[in-house]
Amino acid sequence: MLELSNRNLYLCVALRPDMASFLPAVLRGGVDVVQLREKQRPDAERLEMARIMVPICHEFDVPFVMNDSPELALESGADGVHVGQDDVSVSHCRDVLGDEAIVGLSTHSPDEFDAALSERASYLSAGPIVATPTKPGRTGTGLDYAVTCQARSDRPVFVTGGVDAANIAGLVAAGLRHFVVVRALCEASSPERAARELRDALDEALG
Repeated sequence: MLELSNRNLYLCVALRPDMASFLPAVLRGGVDVVQLREKQRPDAERLEMARIMVPICHEFDVPFVMNDSPELALESGADGVHVGQDDVSVSHCRDVLGDEAIVGLSTHSPDEFDAALSERASYLSAGPIVATPTKPGRTGTGLDYAVTCQARSDRPVFVTGGVDAANIAGLVAAGLRHFVVVRALCEASSPERAARELRDALDEALG
């Protein structure tokens, strides 16, 4: 299984027409895990995009994760899959992808996190710590939830919700180590520079 404990900057990105240039830019900037998270488009389009992204990620020795579907992850050559509370089970993901694949699981409450600790997930996510347009209708969990999850977990806990170069040092100071980023990179005018600013701020905070 790919080791994730030393990977800290996780990009979630939807389909975009400039992926062939955007993705190498953020990887040069320091992103070290990538997920294709696309809820709206047909499987065929998601698969086509994944087949562009997988070789780019592997060129940079960065794992690529498909959202929601272990079957698409297998077909695209992804390193794993990330599922939410309403998606297929972690056990099903393991049946499809095997024990060596990455399987991530989202949590949004203490009860969900407690249950997730008994699952065969490679990593967990906690949040969003603040409300975010990438998860419409979901209220923020607050920082304490994520900090408690990280302290209790034997696996990496990736924190979601509003992470950027301005606040990442404070999140590290609170005890967090692994971060999911969406808008700070996907909406950046210079994705490589934005990724480098995040990476530098994170590395300095981790010390």
